[in-house]
Amino acid sequence: MATLQKIRSKGPLLLIVIGLALFAFIAGDAWKVLQPHQGNQNVGEVDGEALSAQDYQKMVDEFSEVIKLTNGINSLTEDQLTNIKDQVWNTYVTNQLIANEAEKLGLTVTDKELQSVIDEGTNPLLMQTPFRNPQTGAFDKDMLKKFLVEYANLNTSSMPAQYTEYYQKIGNFWKFIEKTLRQTILTEKYQNLLFKSLISNPVSAENAFNERTEQSDLLLAGVPYSSINDSTINVTNEEIKQRYNEKKEQFKQLIETRDIKYVDVHVLPSEADRKAVEKEVIDYANQLEQTSSDYSTFIRSTGSSVTYSDVPVNKAVLPGDVSMRLDSTGINEVYGPYYNQADDSYNAFKIIAKTVAPDSIQIRQIQVYSDSEEKTANLADSIFNAIKGGADFAEIAKQYGQTGEATWMSARSWEGSDLDEANASYINTLINQPVNELKNLKIGQANIILQVMNKKAMKDKYKVAIVKCPIEFSKETYNEAYNKFSQFVAQNPTIELLEKNAEESGYTLTPRMDFRSNEHYIGGIKSTTEALRWVFEAKAGDVSPLYECGENDHMLVVAVENINPAGYININKVADRLKDEILRDKKAEKLMAEMKGCTSLDQVKELNNAVSDSVKHVTFAAPAFISAFQASEPVIGAYALKMETNKLSSPIKGLAGVYMLQVYNKEKTAEEFDAKKEEATLSATAARYAGQCIYELREKADVVDQRYLFF
Repeated sequence: MATLQKIRSKGPLLLIVIGLALFAFIAGDAWKVLQPHQGNQNVGEVDGEALSAQDYQKMVDEFSEVIKLTNGINSLTEDQLTNIKDQVWNTYVTNQLIANEAEKLGLTVTDKELQSVIDEGTNPLLMQTPFRNPQTGAFDKDMLKKFLVEYANLNTSSMPAQYTEYYQKIGNFWKFIEKTLRQTILTEKYQNLLFKSLISNPVSAENAFNERTEQSDLLLAGVPYSSINDSTINVTNEEIKQRYNEKKEQFKQLIETRDIKYVDVHVLPSEADRKAVEKEVIDYANQLEQTSSDYSTFIRSTGSSVTYSDVPVNKAVLPGDVSMRLDSTGINEVYGPYYNQADDSYNAFKIIAKTVAPDSIQIRQIQVYSDSEEKTANLADSIFNAIKGGADFAEIAKQYGQTGEATWMSARSWEGSDLDEANASYINTLINQPVNELKNLKIGQANIILQVMNKKAMKDKYKVAIVKCPIEFSKETYNEAYNKFSQFVAQNPTIELLEKNAEESGYTLTPRMDFRSNEHYIGGIKSTTEALRWVFEAKAGDVSPLYECGENDHMLVVAVENINPAGYININKVADRLKDEILRDKKAEKLMAEMKGCTSLDQVKELNNAVSDSVKHVTFAAPAFISAFQASEPVIGAYALKMETNKLSSPIKGLAGVYMLQVYNKEKTAEEFDAKKEEATLSATAARYAGQCIYELREKADVVDQRYLFF
């Protein structure tokens, strides 16, 4: 139990969660695997090894609980869940690829190695656990050991359900950390093996030093490619095909993609909707003025997006449009109605009370729970009277499996939260109870023997009842938009008709090339899972049915234009890019031929459309920025490093034009050469390359991702 108390002291919110049973974590799954297909139930494969939807869901659930526990939250947003799903998948793929390579090489992680990392306690993963020394913040292996012993001997029948649940959550959390540690150690072993094969040497170190420290000041003149009209250069299909074959490996994609076009209708409130919300808030403001009690029920009845909790809070916790008006509003005075453009809402609020309250409160407590409410009350009275009579608080707490240690709580752990009556009562007790006074507080089915030890950071705080009504579209507005769009979809069942009639009908047909299934959202619109699934099951030329999506405020129709299989990208999709490269090369040849006879920069300046510039402190390591061309030119630094002073270069082909340059000064920086330091820098660079090995493994592996079928 001592370990549990230290774990709970990790954060004020967790303390409230467990110690008071007020903010217990929700144990149920936030979402379930969709099973649209009764045949294949695999979300993907890595080198022929399948991952079932059920196993993937377990991994997602496990990681979701870790995120919720470490962040002190009860639920996750759709974006957070999407991010978790991607992290779980990418981690699974990486671990499988590394495990396969490690098996070939005979690399393993023994239990002894894992324990050694835990004993050392410096791995960043261990710093994410609640097993940390409160004074130093360092990982505490003894604290972990105590917890594991207590967890192994956990007697669930004699402990409150909240304690048991939390022990199980922490136990599962540690299993996740232990598993992740083992995988991380194996990955590091594999990468270190690669890293050790990438060695540096004194010659490379000296070259790297010179490339960074030898600076050149130079003059240049040149002609930009833009000075030559594209129409004067002929590029044949055969030349494009040849360039494509030369660079073919650059145009390889690992997964199938789709070229789509879609129409997204975002339903917005009408003017009538706005006036209706305004009228509602006017009525609510009048009612708020007459209300003198049970503000929570009243605010809830208005549909306000800001709930009312009967505790004083910092001004900063309130919506910005409310907090900026507090000083011009009196107690029990209603401000508004008023319109707030920032969140497109109509608002009214009433200051119920203003007080001075602490931002930090130090408390100690004993939770009392027995078989029945009567037994709980009797036991609580007995404990309360014993402490009142002089018994030691901590000793009494230990008798009931608790430490009774004093812990600081921050107002941030409850301010802004939606508190029920019991929660609000408890928080108000903390705020109002005199220091050192003992309190026997009944909370739900339990009692709390509570003592406030200290209070700090006294600040002005407010109880404010806020009516904030965002302006939303009405059912009539949505139905009107739906009927219009559904008629458009029915009358335009082909891509050609969509392209022809979308604009005339007031819609925008948006193209999207190389759309991937792992992007999750079509057009950045949430809740497009069904449409996404349709896209990757449809044939080229198909047009989808109408999908209602977003936050019930979007309608969508999608057309599949092309299917791009995994492999080499079709030449037609990169032809324009290749043509631009060939045009640049041909312009460079033409300009270099014109400059070939120039023996000075002045002669270059006399060429049509020529520009000149001067650049200082040019090095090989950093691309030179040519302001006259508005372009970075890496090639300039390479030439300048090798050129002799006051010699004119030959024509140089750059990214933005053709140049001739003349170095008029060379110097070294004051930095002294340190061979060991340079070799260490090169080794660190090599290590980064070794760390990118997973991308190479992934490219060569057969990775199939079909999560879109289920999630």
